[in-house]
Amino acid sequence: MSNEAPKGDFIRQIVQEDRASGKRGGRVQTRFPPEPNGFLHIGHAKSICLNFGIARENQARCFLRFDDTNPATEEELFIRSIEEDVQWLGFDWGEDLRFASDYFEQIYQYAEMLIEKGLAYVCELDAEQIREARGVPGRPGTNSPWRDRPAAENLDLFRRMRAGEFPDGSRTLRAKIDMASPNFNLRDPVLYRIKRDPHPKTGTKWCIYPMYDYAHALSDAIEGTTHSICTLEFEDHRPLYDWCVEAIGAKDAPQQIEFARGEVTFMVTSKRKLKELVETKVVASWDDPRMPTIAGLRKRGVPAAALRAFWEQIGVAKNAQTIEIELFEHHVRDELDRTAPRAMVVVDPIKITIEDWPADRVEWATAPRHPNDPSMGTRKIPITREVVIDRADFMMDPPKKFFRLGPGREVRLRYGPIIKCERVVTNDAGEPVEIFCSHDPQSLDPNAEQRKVKGVVHWVSTGHAVPVEARLYDRLFTTAEPANVPEGEDWRKNINTKSLEVASGALGESSLKDARAGDRFQLERVGYFVVDSTGDKLVMNRTVGLRDSYAKAQNKEG
Repeated sequence: MSNEAPKGDFIRQIVQEDRASGKRGGRVQTRFPPEPNGFLHIGHAKSICLNFGIARENQARCFLRFDDTNPATEEELFIRSIEEDVQWLGFDWGEDLRFASDYFEQIYQYAEMLIEKGLAYVCELDAEQIREARGVPGRPGTNSPWRDRPAAENLDLFRRMRAGEFPDGSRTLRAKIDMASPNFNLRDPVLYRIKRDPHPKTGTKWCIYPMYDYAHALSDAIEGTTHSICTLEFEDHRPLYDWCVEAIGAKDAPQQIEFARGEVTFMVTSKRKLKELVETKVVASWDDPRMPTIAGLRKRGVPAAALRAFWEQIGVAKNAQTIEIELFEHHVRDELDRTAPRAMVVVDPIKITIEDWPADRVEWATAPRHPNDPSMGTRKIPITREVVIDRADFMMDPPKKFFRLGPGREVRLRYGPIIKCERVVTNDAGEPVEIFCSHDPQSLDPNAEQRKVKGVVHWVSTGHAVPVEARLYDRLFTTAEPANVPEGEDWRKNINTKSLEVASGALGESSLKDARAGDRFQLERVGYFVVDSTGDKLVMNRTVGLRDSYAKAQNKEG
């Protein structure tokens, strides 16, 4: 994590002004409050960096709090994944891990207090009737027939709701605010509903659960949050947030501040759509490397530092943002270019026999693990009679500007000798199956004057090769705005059917035998990869290709 001070933004300015004025005693406390109903995605990383970042900059606390108010959609799996995501991004909540369910009793007691103050009532309308009674924009809603029920009767009914006397959906607790408000969130919103789904943390202790807006605001107040930072879709909810904390008489009430979430082209970040991709088996799981989830990005090999740098450059704004995926990929390449050691893997091998190389001769070339970082050391590459190159690096009838191998042509094996194609064995379809070459002995002599050839190809010694399964991941969608489809059309029509291709017969250089899961490499001339698993065969996921169109465009504009 960089020690440099982050760029200022309007939220940080608010925080600093509050500290300077002594508001809330100059105290700063934030929180990151995910709902454990799915995996976090790339947009959540922005909020994580913002909330934990502000706390870190002010030597303050940031709570990781799970707003677990809907047991029907929440799972322990999601809780664990979210904890892993926050830690992977480089942040630590210390002792400040909380759940809204930790406060269920206190939140319930506040509800009783609201009833006694005449600010809440038990309503017997069902969900559809409540929606209809709220009216339409420009026209006031209709009061519930039970809006003016006496407080004592409301309190008795609410306690009986908690005791489980009534069926699901038959009654709710609603706030008594303003059915004529132009803000629909203030038209007597539901605070509690009856729901008998078992809860991941509380089991079957409760059969009534607080609604998100109510529990979220009160959890902030209970914890002592000073700045409740959320995305713009909650802007219309702010008056309800303020009403909740004021109605309970919260001291030093937290301030809700909204910022624009960041959308990235060629990605979808709707949890509903991500869940659909998993359930319809378009992807293997929530952490599939093609998913925009933080877990998926991690499994694809994206460094946490690259994700942090990406959102730091984008910054915090008040207006909606859609960022080109090329900028994100640029940050990934930039980080990996500096930190990933080099190796050679031939994805689609074709055999080469160097005929004038003795069968028992093995020469060891020394190659840097990183061209610009000597501290990474070197690796040994065996040169033998039989090697493989990538099939794309050979053509039977190459065009003029094809600077790789072809009949009668020469190339240099990277870190190895210059070889010349003497003859080719083909199959019945005329496709090459083996190439026979000669080599230039002088090209291996470090003391000899070296002649230059235009082509350099990567390669692997067959006798020392490490079997590799190369998973060639690509963008999951074919269009920049995959969810933007005409009404009635399936948004999944934009799925890229070639987003994963598996090269099961790839071969890697011998130094990869020591690779471990999570290790990242630049496979020379192929791309950046991460080791997914080890065993009889090394499984490597492609993180991103080598080409950086965004950086080139920036340089051209400059």
